[in-house]
Amino acid sequence: MALVAGVLGSVQVAIMGRFGDRIGSFEALAFSTVVTALVAAVALLLTRQSLDGFEAALRSPTWLWLGGLCGAFIVLAVTVSGPRIGTAATIALLIAGQLAMGAAIDRFGLFGLERIPLTSTRIVGLLLLAIGATLTLRK
Repeated sequence: MALVAGVLGSVQVAIMGRFGDRIGSFEALAFSTVVTALVAAVALLLTRQSLDGFEAALRSPTWLWLGGLCGAFIVLAVTVSGPRIGTAATIALLIAGQLAMGAAIDRFGLFGLERIPLTSTRIVGLLLLAIGATLTLRK
């Protein structure tokens, strides 16, 4: 599932970039968010036969809602970045940022997660990824 999401993420960069060029970045973000909300609501209804999950979300700590804010920013960022620096560079930077933050989350146990040490192997991997992301910016 994660691999398919990675493939679709690249497709999303290309499509959202074209969509943003056609109607505007914020308009494309808003429309995409509405489509996402509708698909998610239908999936929730089909799998759970209710929308009770929304009520449970409203009772959750508000900091957990930041996931939605993060998602909106990611979609906006790929919509703006893709046409300017290309799909590969956008994905490379997105993945580099995700891995760097993922390593920090693991290292410090942020958001209540288990601490996972930052080993020399992980550091080398992050450095190589940063170098690769930088190289994709060159045309």
